[in-house]
Amino acid sequence: MVNEQGLVIDEKYYNNLDVEGFSQMLKDPSYCYKFYWLEAIVKLISANITETTFNDIIDEMICNAWYTVLEYHVHLSGFLLGEPRDALELAVIKLQQLSNLRADADSASIKNEIRKYDNELRDYKNRLTKNVPYRALSGFFKNAGQNVNWGRTCSIIEYARFFNIDVPLPYVFGDTLGLKREVTFNDEWTKLIKDNTVTILGWIQFEKVKWLQNNNPEVPSLVYKLAPMDEKMRKLSHVRDLWKLILDQQTIMDVFKETPIEKGRYDIDHFIPWSFVMNDELWNLMPMDSSLNSSKSNKLPDWNRFFGKYADNQFILYSMINDEEKPYIRSSFEKCYKDNLHSIWANQELYRRGNNREEFYNILEKNMRPVYDSARRQGYVMW
Repeated sequence: MVNEQGLVIDEKYYNNLDVEGFSQMLKDPSYCYKFYWLEAIVKLISANITETTFNDIIDEMICNAWYTVLEYHVHLSGFLLGEPRDALELAVIKLQQLSNLRADADSASIKNEIRKYDNELRDYKNRLTKNVPYRALSGFFKNAGQNVNWGRTCSIIEYARFFNIDVPLPYVFGDTLGLKREVTFNDEWTKLIKDNTVTILGWIQFEKVKWLQNNNPEVPSLVYKLAPMDEKMRKLSHVRDLWKLILDQQTIMDVFKETPIEKGRYDIDHFIPWSFVMNDELWNLMPMDSSLNSSKSNKLPDWNRFFGKYADNQFILYSMINDEEKPYIRSSFEKCYKDNLHSIWANQELYRRGNNREEFYNILEKNMRPVYDSARRQGYVMW
């Protein structure tokens, strides 16, 4: 059955469980960590956990948000007075500063570092437990307006226990204070979640990405930035073939080293980091010395120092694909259409025949600079 929140659950569960109340758990969030709270619970239940603590759920939340915050520079809930609003984002950033873990660190490594720096993270963790664990249940309390004092934790816990007698809640709370407070999962809800894990996680991801896109309006392809991407999704083979043909015909200077690109010792890389644009468009790709690729990583090249040289190489490519005496280069360019030539402005303006050098530069800069500036505002480091 599909309810008004878009959650699809087998009808057999509707007899004993308030599935509509469950679908309200993500309604009207104030912070993004509401999505990570429920996501962490679903993942813990899927791992056969029946009872846990606030602390363990938050550790799972930090692991789930790690890559999105650090690799893609996505801000979870915007900014307030110059710093991220979301305590989960702040916890991730703080832990990375303390531990120097990579953006692609695995969950076990992240959790080891969380334990090591528990004291330094405690304030952020406490902020994450202040409202969401309790407010997430509000959709179940349809007629509880006069019975729950949302300003008093003990009142919410007491009401949840009373309510749970007749209408099972996904979880109830223990009596231990602070981050050690117990969270016990209901058996019936555990069965529903295990039977529908893929569906529920997909629903959470959908709602999360809508929230994140609203809070990061300049970030492209945000739907791909919730988890590490498979490198096999990179589509560079035709671009490599095209640049190989050009390098066979003409010397190309490395944008960063100002020395000729050596055959067999170069990579095809993005000027604006792939982790920001999340595509392999030809206008953003260049040959560069293999020895520099790891140091550049996902940093932004200094625009004033490097864009002019980058545009020079792009104009050489443009000139050669339009050289009527070299139809094989044009043919190689056309093979890029499937994977590397989707931008309307590039197809209609940049690669049209007849652009002189100045026109080509202006079109390239006009369209690349806003993307570059957006990446810089998101926090990408200069290189």
